[in-house]
Amino acid sequence: MTESAFAGRMRHEKFFSCAADKRRDDLNYRASISVERIPGRFPYATWHSPEGPRDVVVWCSNDQLGMSQHPKVVGAMVQTVLHAGAGAGGARDTCGTNRMLLDLEAEIADLHRKQAAMLFTSGYIANAAGLSAVARLVPRCLVISDEHNHHSMIEGISKSGCKKRIWRHNDLEHLEQILREERGRPALIAFESIYAISGDVAPIRQICDLARRFGAITYLNEANAVGICGAGGAGMAEREGLASRIDIIEGTLAQAYGCLGGYIAGRAVLVDALRTHAPGYAFTNALPPPLCAASLAAIRHLKESSWECERLAQNAATLRAGLIKAGLPVRPGQEHIISLAVGDIAMARAMCNALLSDFSLHLRPAGHSAAARDTAYLRILPSSHHDKTMLTALVNALAEVWRRFEPSWSYQPDAAE
Repeated sequence: MTESAFAGRMRHEKFFSCAADKRRDDLNYRASISVERIPGRFPYATWHSPEGPRDVVVWCSNDQLGMSQHPKVVGAMVQTVLHAGAGAGGARDTCGTNRMLLDLEAEIADLHRKQAAMLFTSGYIANAAGLSAVARLVPRCLVISDEHNHHSMIEGISKSGCKKRIWRHNDLEHLEQILREERGRPALIAFESIYAISGDVAPIRQICDLARRFGAITYLNEANAVGICGAGGAGMAEREGLASRIDIIEGTLAQAYGCLGGYIAGRAVLVDALRTHAPGYAFTNALPPPLCAASLAAIRHLKESSWECERLAQNAATLRAGLIKAGLPVRPGQEHIISLAVGDIAMARAMCNALLSDFSLHLRPAGHSAAARDTAYLRILPSSHHDKTMLTALVNALAEVWRRFEPSWSYQPDAAE
């Protein structure tokens, strides 16, 4: 390598180093620890610490019902691997669609009482590709997005190239104001049922009422609710009796169902159009048959079994009450995501490290990336498999860590609350 070429390469590496350094002080810097889940012992996992392996209790897993280790789910995956192999073999348009994938799409459509559903390789891709395509298909579409929407939704809206307006989180007056200002233009209202960071719930009924008055399309991200809320795990809209009023439902198979993949459910004509116009569907491999079989088993089990969701709700309520009694800054809410206000991201990371090293509790900070530096939370995800001893231990450990670090920031309600 010549001297000039070497200098050029070093200059390029400096660009990458600077880019990483800029992220080190906020939540956009990604640094994970080595944690290995233990089959049959959820929510325990093995942390490969600098001093060697150690068992820890996990409080940050989206697998809140433990379905990834359920015998029906694991059995369906193993059986399908032996029958059909590990991979799908290619994209659906080029090599065909395996029967298990079609059965899964039909099951998802039935779950949400929609005419059709289509699968993507992840919930992120379902939003990034699906939401983008939906908006592009509507001439002059205006996308109105809740300010706390997931990054995948933000990316999908951005990729659509459509005009967008951001409405203040759950602020119905602001949403109505935007709809009035943009009256006469086709609009799509994009929002979530349960928000991932705060755990608060959207006013779905009132949003549907506004959508009807102004002729807007409703796009609902149910990723944090499917499998957990509503009849058979159909989500928050189903629980509120509003599923029929939602035009497009997006969900994931990677959280309550313990597998992998994302989907969009809606009218058959919409799904048919997306198959042609959503690049994230057409130009990538299909979900492998074993994953489809595992997801199918998880959905069917949770349609019939309620104890997992009931136990999760009980554990979440018990933990929330314990944290409030301990005087910790719990964000208001009644659902299964619990957030404690910390503020400074560096302090939040230090608190999580202390919980891991001193108490063998695995927890990670979270926050809205737009203001991540000084609005960090500790996001707690209880599960149906945590027991009372674990709940008590977490409350006591958090109280001790709070006394040790003394974070000064407290929960600040949104304008609409």
